[in-house]
Amino acid sequence: MNGFGLLVFDWDGTLMDSEERIVSSVNAAIAELCLPSRSRAAIRDIIGLGLPEAMQALYPGLGAQACAALIDRYRDHFLAEAGSPMPLFPGAAETLATLRAEGFVLAVATGKSRRGLDRALAETGLTGLFAATRCADETRSKPHPQMLLEVMAAVGRPAAETLMIGDSEYDLQMAIEAGVAAVAVGYGVKGCERLLDYRPLACLEAIDELPGWLRGRRGG
Repeated sequence: MNGFGLLVFDWDGTLMDSEERIVSSVNAAIAELCLPSRSRAAIRDIIGLGLPEAMQALYPGLGAQACAALIDRYRDHFLAEAGSPMPLFPGAAETLATLRAEGFVLAVATGKSRRGLDRALAETGLTGLFAATRCADETRSKPHPQMLLEVMAAVGRPAAETLMIGDSEYDLQMAIEAGVAAVAVGYGVKGCERLLDYRPLACLEAIDELPGWLRGRRGG
């Protein structure tokens, strides 16, 4: 496998198309609390961070009580059954199954909460594919490397054998800080042009390109 044995995936924007649900849930929480509105671009920019970090980025200096209220309202809207659909990106489930069958160890490092990730895994039927998962509410938020370091420790793989796959600068900066190689995906929130500054090995336009890219590296 040309050195890579552990593949660590971001969730939102990499495996699941959850942008609309996130943006609409943030906007609903903002309106409910009568806070100043934020642009769609500003909300998209915080996707990938842990919720406290995301809300502080939207509202610098927001007090702890107000931040907690905003997070609570966001969670209620995000987890509502009537929210915007959140499909997996085309080919995501098949790609993960292929990679697992080819012998890769799969893991998730996400800015989602544990409750949110567990629900998404159950709804998509992907729970059994991942050897380890880490969420922002049980460790440090991206781009701090702690989340990725904990995943590597959990499965017993060193940085040299680990590849991070993500759609945001937070994913790629986390990989840099952890000494891990990364592949960006350009179909998520940020796009390849913005992500190339973080020196990923590649920027893919579809998740189902990943197995072929890995085989190409192995062959090369």
